[in-house]
Amino acid sequence: MLTRRLGRTDRELTAIGLGCMQFSNTGAGARFYGATAQDAATAIVRTALDGGVNWFDTAEMYGGGHSERALTTALRELGVKPGEVAIATKWPPLMRTARSIGATIGDRLDALQGHPVDLHQIHMPWGSLSPIGAQVKAMARLQLDGKVGAVGVSNFSAAQMRRAAAVLEAEGLSLASNQIQMSLLHRNAERDGVLAAARDLGVTLIAFSPLRSGLLTGKFHDEPERLARVLPIRRILGGFTAKALERTRPLIDELAAVAAAHGATRGQVALAWLLTRYGDTVVAIPGASRPEQAAELAAAGDLRLSEREAAALAQRSLAVARRTR
Repeated sequence: MLTRRLGRTDRELTAIGLGCMQFSNTGAGARFYGATAQDAATAIVRTALDGGVNWFDTAEMYGGGHSERALTTALRELGVKPGEVAIATKWPPLMRTARSIGATIGDRLDALQGHPVDLHQIHMPWGSLSPIGAQVKAMARLQLDGKVGAVGVSNFSAAQMRRAAAVLEAEGLSLASNQIQMSLLHRNAERDGVLAAARDLGVTLIAFSPLRSGLLTGKFHDEPERLARVLPIRRILGGFTAKALERTRPLIDELAAVAAAHGATRGQVALAWLLTRYGDTVVAIPGASRPEQAAELAAAGDLRLSEREAAALAQRSLAVARRTR
């Protein structure tokens, strides 16, 4: 599979990683995806590894460590040794001070069961009782002490990214990544300066929800009755309505046409578009709730779109966006 360098580190990540929010089982993640049994989680991880995926993204907030533990339990059952794959996790700042970063790293390492934190990220730029600068400094201390491999952020604006990068630079370090929502249906980074800042700073953008919670696979367009089976919080946050299906159908049809030319699926094309459109700056972390989904998503890392195909999809996505105004 295509690989890309993580920021200015020496770590090479596959262009497609596996998002592990679906392993939460408790809290908000469970309300979004439902529960995943350990044998199912292990099967999903095995299939992702077989497809060439070499890194996984999780977080403390995903079930208070349940996702981290489910992921690493799967890796242990599959005989994957610490360091053989990369693991990214996140510290949630909500109602916490920067001191919590150092105080909770032991909990993260415990939950990861011997696997290192290759990338530690500030989960969001709001909610902390300490300023961003203090949070980033605390993250820098973890990296300098050898407790994490690299420092990243999530949901940061262009200005917040530049602030974080400057704090790390003063410590002799670099900002590795910013995890943001990116997809054919969410191209804000092109307009709000985040993409430009990432390229200027040498920061990798990690695209979460790259399939817009499954909407870009076209499965809901094929079977609208599936909408009734989507858990309420996911349906609301994803904007899953009959009107949304009607509005986005032209884009799904364009994805289908490109997919037919490549012997691929619509979801694979949507992921390949991200990797083509944004080049080395972007990697993606789709989630998978079944092994066959993990196999399909991993294979997207080998799909190459032509410039013409990528441009046609980009134009179609803009036309869909205009229909919402």
